[in-house]
Amino acid sequence: MECCKKTYRNDEDKKKLINRLSRMEGQLRGIRKMVEDDAYCTDILMQSSAVSSAITAFNREVAGNHIKGCVAKGIREGDDTVVDELVEALGRLIK
Repeated sequence: MECCKKTYRNDEDKKKLINRLSRMEGQLRGIRKMVEDDAYCTDILMQSSAVSSAITAFNREVAGNHIKGCVAKGIREGDDTVVDELVEALGRLIK
């Protein structure tokens, strides 16, 4: 990961992403409590599945914004490395 690149987001987009992350944090804390309280396995799995879906939705949102913003801008400016970065990032997401 490069230290100097940044993506500036407007306040609304940033707030939406942070809210999604906060909900996921809450879900994870809930799963931890379920484990601590010896909750039934399938109940834990259902909650874990919900967190997994939330992470997928978060990744889809960030990737879409990246393609529409950073990648499109890079291509317009003649910087083809953004495509290589995207391919590498998608490779890590899609395992």
